[in-house]
Amino acid sequence: MVILQLEEQPPIVQAIFVGGEPERIKDLIKFKQDVNCLDCDKRTPLHAAAFKGDATIASVLLSNGARVNAKDSKWITPLHRACSIGSSETVSVLLTYQAEVNARDKLWQTPLHVAAGNGAYECIEQLLSHVPNPNVTDRAGRTALHHAAYNGHTDSAELLISRGCIVNAWGTPTPSNFC
Repeated sequence: MVILQLEEQPPIVQAIFVGGEPERIKDLIKFKQDVNCLDCDKRTPLHAAAFKGDATIASVLLSNGARVNAKDSKWITPLHRACSIGSSETVSVLLTYQAEVNARDKLWQTPLHVAAGNGAYECIEQLLSHVPNPNVTDRAGRTALHHAAYNGHTDSAELLISRGCIVNAWGTPTPSNFC
C-alpha cells in the first residue's frame, strides 16, 4: 500500500481532510477543481469524503458530477469506504445517487460484506433493503454473515439472519453466486 502525504494530494482532497468545510469544497469546484481527480491508487475525492464519513461533502461532490461508483486500484467504491467506517449518513447519500450495492472489490466483497465485518449495523439495515440476495459470497466463499460472526458482531449477525441470510451457507465462489 502506498501511503501518500496529504500535501501530495490535490487541493480538493486536502480540503476534505483539513477542515472539511463544504463551502471550501464548493469554492474549489467553482474554480475548476476536478471532482473526479485520481491519486496514485485511483481514489477520488468522493472516496476521501466517504472515508471520513462526511455525508455533506459527499453530497456536494455528487451534485457536482462525482462518479458514485468510482473504483480505486483495489476496486473499492465510496460505498465500500462508507460501510467500513459505519457512516450510515454517507451510505444514505450514496444510495440516493444510485451507488451499486453489489459492487465487488478485488476480494469479491460487496459493501454488505464490509459493513458486516465492521459491525456497521445501521449500514447493514440500509443495504439489506437494496440487495436482492444477502447470501452472495466473496472470493473465499464467505457471506456477509460469515464476516459478522467471525468479527464477533452478534447484533449484526442476528440482523442478517432475521433478513434471510442462510446460517449454514458455505460454498465455492463462482460467477453464479453474483447478483
